[in-house]
Amino acid sequence: MQADCVVKSAQRRSAEVIVIPVWEGKKRGEIATDETEYRALLNLPLDSGDFHGKQGETQLLYVAKGKEKRALLLGLGKQSECTSESLRCAYASAVKMMHGKKLASANILLPSLSSDVHCKAIFEGVLLADYSFDQLKGESLKENAGGLNKICFCGVPLKEKEVLKRTEIVISSVNFVRDLVNRNADDKHVGTLAKIAKDFEKQSDKIKTTILEKKQLEQLEMGLLLAVGRGAMRDPALVIIEYRGNPHSKDTTAIIGKGITFDTGGLNLKPTGGIETMKCDMAGAAATLGVMQAAINLGLKINLLGVLSIAENAIGPGSYKPGDVFRSYSGKTVEISNTDAEGRLVLADALSYIQEKYKPSRLIDMATLTGGIVIALGELATGLFSNDNDLAHALEKSAGRTDERLWRMPLYPEYKMLLKSSIADLKNSGGRAASSCSAAVFLQQFIKDTPWAHLDIAGTAYLSDLKPYPYHQTPATGVGVRLLIDFLTHCAEK
Repeated sequence: MQADCVVKSAQRRSAEVIVIPVWEGKKRGEIATDETEYRALLNLPLDSGDFHGKQGETQLLYVAKGKEKRALLLGLGKQSECTSESLRCAYASAVKMMHGKKLASANILLPSLSSDVHCKAIFEGVLLADYSFDQLKGESLKENAGGLNKICFCGVPLKEKEVLKRTEIVISSVNFVRDLVNRNADDKHVGTLAKIAKDFEKQSDKIKTTILEKKQLEQLEMGLLLAVGRGAMRDPALVIIEYRGNPHSKDTTAIIGKGITFDTGGLNLKPTGGIETMKCDMAGAAATLGVMQAAINLGLKINLLGVLSIAENAIGPGSYKPGDVFRSYSGKTVEISNTDAEGRLVLADALSYIQEKYKPSRLIDMATLTGGIVIALGELATGLFSNDNDLAHALEKSAGRTDERLWRMPLYPEYKMLLKSSIADLKNSGGRAASSCSAAVFLQQFIKDTPWAHLDIAGTAYLSDLKPYPYHQTPATGVGVRLLIDFLTHCAEK
């Protein structure tokens, strides 16, 4: 999609439709822009009560003269209740309507009182909602799919042009993650993800990618990562992407993504109803790639490590077995009480190795880790666990600015009792009670003194219900990219 913006609507070029925002009023909707060109046309639906301006409400009108043949009324809801998320969702509804009519070009008016935060939210709502995933569809369905080719945002302050460019870069990376997660599991195996990481070196001389394959993992004695990948046709790997955007600083943020390319549950096989979506279990690794891609393209002046701990949790003659004990890279031994609690195993070795070798200033891991977090928070928020209040608060501020919601969960030391083993240092699963908390506490056993945050994105990375989010048209959301780019941008500013 080609996106542009103009300060005054008179500067816009011709398009198939113009989107006109309307506030919800007590008796009638009120046009939310100073644009006067179509006011006479809009008075009839507003006066008649056919259009109230409720959030996400749309109505298409046809125009006899003008730069557009159609005018799309868009309800923004009550002005007193306007938020960045309400604007994001409202403008996404307009895109959905335009897709339905197969309109390819649009001029989009912004509310007159838009702040820089509101402008960015509107840009995001349109760009996120215009995403489609048709790589697996037949040609006839691809031809019938709608999509915008050209848009122009009207009423955008001149200083916000740069915001649009940066937003396009970030949303492009979100869509890159969505594509990866939506694809077939066999199309995004260990080798595929490692190649994507290696190709980043071609984009910037600030990038160095290291791929640790099976022999190296054996030499390093990463027993947990190796155990998870034993039953698969493709061997596991640990991929480290180094981005040196500020070589004069020692401050480094490490982001570690869980990359289970498909999770059968292992010998503790997942049942029907739970296994069908497990191609999404590499969403943490995909989001890590997305953050790295966006950081490179934005030219962020930070030092960043992107780490992918990748394996397929398959069933085969070599599958690791419940009841067996494996030694981790840290030296701690782990009894396998459930082979479906594999994500924490691959993360544990990665966390230990990155701390020891690279000594980052802070660690953030992203993982579709537990079904328990979905029970606790649904699909509306990511679970946040942290050993450092400053890091947690900074992430929460970024969540507030991006509306990629976080909810902080406890790391009570008593949860470690759920992981007690009689034959090893700890078990990998504490059972159903407080399962997301005990999983986080398991990871904490591999953290030394480094500030660390664990983001359990099991509910937010791959949606079962798209209704709460008009800007998500497929299950894969790309969650984590907007959140962490905001966090890293503020780190760079500090």
